[in-house]
Amino acid sequence: MDPTPPRPRPAPPPARVRATVATLPGGPAWLAELPALLERLCAEWGLRPDRPFDGGSCSWTAPVTTAEGGRAVIKVPFPHREARGEATGLRLWDGAGAVRLYRADEDSGALLIELCAPGDPLSDAGGRPEETLTAGAATLRSLWEHAPGERPGLERIDDVAAEWAPLLRERAHRHRGLLDGALAEHAAGLLETLPATAARRVVVHGDFNPGNVLRARRAPWLAIDPKPMSGDPCYDPWPLLMQIDPPMGAADPGRRLRSRLALVADVLGQPAERIAAWAFARSTESAYELLDRGLGDAAEEEITAARALARTAGV
Repeated sequence: MDPTPPRPRPAPPPARVRATVATLPGGPAWLAELPALLERLCAEWGLRPDRPFDGGSCSWTAPVTTAEGGRAVIKVPFPHREARGEATGLRLWDGAGAVRLYRADEDSGALLIELCAPGDPLSDAGGRPEETLTAGAATLRSLWEHAPGERPGLERIDDVAAEWAPLLRERAHRHRGLLDGALAEHAAGLLETLPATAARRVVVHGDFNPGNVLRARRAPWLAIDPKPMSGDPCYDPWPLLMQIDPPMGAADPGRRLRSRLALVADVLGQPAERIAAWAFARSTESAYELLDRGLGDAAEEEITAARALARTAGV
């Protein structure tokens, strides 16, 4: 008799993933095909899946036990632009500052990656915010140092920002009154000019928010869920800067922003004014994108942050 217990069937996606993907073009078909895809991958890779993680919105991600008895994570993303470079970025970093990639399925985009344990996010680190920011910035610096320069197979920040600039102008025209027109135009101009003036080019994480940095055993912190691109490293720090002990909640947001910018810039070895300029441009672009999605409250919060960043950056 074969003592090996039957492999459990993968659980359905969490409700948030189902709700998000179902609204996207091709989403219902992907959701319908997902159970068979998961069965195939688990059989081919010798995996026994646990229940999927609740986080995220566009992928089925779960811890697994491998055929050798090890622990890992399988991630099956809904096919979309930002997910295309994840395997490439993880291969380039090769575990330096990010989780390791064990296997990838080119057809589906599925990844088998390192499991972070204990896995607490940087956003829940506790302690002094300055220590948390320093730890996050040091992890980001490790990514940049391990993958400098332009890399084939990855989008360029230059090209993505060039797409955003006219879209920002068009949205600002439609939503006149949300932000001073001169500030919106300046943000669009920065999206056009900043990439070309970068003194250094690296593989950026692309979504370095503190929820995407997890506590691990082989390193203090490791990044997950990258959306890698090649280009100016100063593009990257914005989510870390704004989401660790959010500056906008301070009695004097400008003072806190300046202090945090100086700290992060020092750890990263990058100009504080350039980090601030990218943060202002990205906050402004994000605000109008949120407004287009009908998320007015979130857009207003982002615009408040953009105004503070504009003052800090001297715009």
